[in-house]
Amino acid sequence: MSATLPDTHERQVRLESSFSASYAGVMAFIAVATEGSFARAADRLGVGRSAVSRSVQKLEGQLGARLFSRTTRSTSLTSEGELFFENCRPGVERIEQALEDMRDLREGPPRGQLRIAATHGFGRKVLAPLMREFRLRYPGIAIELILDEREADLATDRVDVAFRDGRLDDSQVIAKQLVPMQMFVCASPEYARRHGLPTSVADLDAHACINRRLPNGRLRSWDFKLEGRAHSLLPTSDLVFNDDDLILQAVLDGQGLAQMPGFQVCDALRQGALRFALNQYAPDDRGHYLCYLSRRQLPKRIRAFIDFVTGQVRALNLDCVEHLSRLPAQPAARAEAMWARAVEDEAA
Repeated sequence: MSATLPDTHERQVRLESSFSASYAGVMAFIAVATEGSFARAADRLGVGRSAVSRSVQKLEGQLGARLFSRTTRSTSLTSEGELFFENCRPGVERIEQALEDMRDLREGPPRGQLRIAATHGFGRKVLAPLMREFRLRYPGIAIELILDEREADLATDRVDVAFRDGRLDDSQVIAKQLVPMQMFVCASPEYARRHGLPTSVADLDAHACINRRLPNGRLRSWDFKLEGRAHSLLPTSDLVFNDDDLILQAVLDGQGLAQMPGFQVCDALRQGALRFALNQYAPDDRGHYLCYLSRRQLPKRIRAFIDFVTGQVRALNLDCVEHLSRLPAQPAARAEAMWARAVEDEAA
């Protein structure tokens, strides 16, 4: 029996040594894969580049597989490295989240870095004006607001909260609707006087329409609800932009019609700077959503931001339909008179 004790002790030493090497190797590997270079990974981990390289080499030896393709100019994952990264990342993220949660619980007020992603239109018009008040309430939270028309991948892009518009079908995130997303076909008063306003979706063929180019290169369709069913079309257009602010300006300048979200045009509609049409065919299955990854315990900084933004956005009164529904789309003269009276009533 005593003869087995050294063997048991030796196996335990080997296991401890292997675990230590593997853990350091996995952490180094994740850092290199995330940062895209050994130098940046070393900076992130607070160790020397040679230590990172040795840890990764030991891990490759243990696995019997090459994880990175390295040249003097670039570092990229091999196919084996991609598979290993996808399998390791959830576990490492859970460890990092557990440590962060404990720090949050222990250190009092919300603090740390918060990365937020949104489209240019919603980010500029709705979110950016709220940032000052949020920072005054939570000075310990640093904000990075990323505006991009492409949909952020919360895990890959390391985004804490993303704002998405339209319809959502991503089951990997928690999506909280802030407000419904109202869509308006709009024109300037000058355009309405010269050309009238469409009274049916088919009338769009006779109007100058302004289209939106999406990041994937496609044109954004115009969405309606006809006889209870979703209906999309892409009207012919002589004007195309890849920016919502440019589209809005072109409409205000009387260059044509465009379908735009309510948050972007509500103020102009209330002030009489824009007219709307086809509201009886507007889609009713869209929303502005606040999205975050499913976690059992959110860090304090994320929870504070979610609670703050939810209350603030819902208080902005972005519901155009409630205030403007009494203005049916009508050709020129009668519509002008009704609109003028309604704007006066709103001001009063």
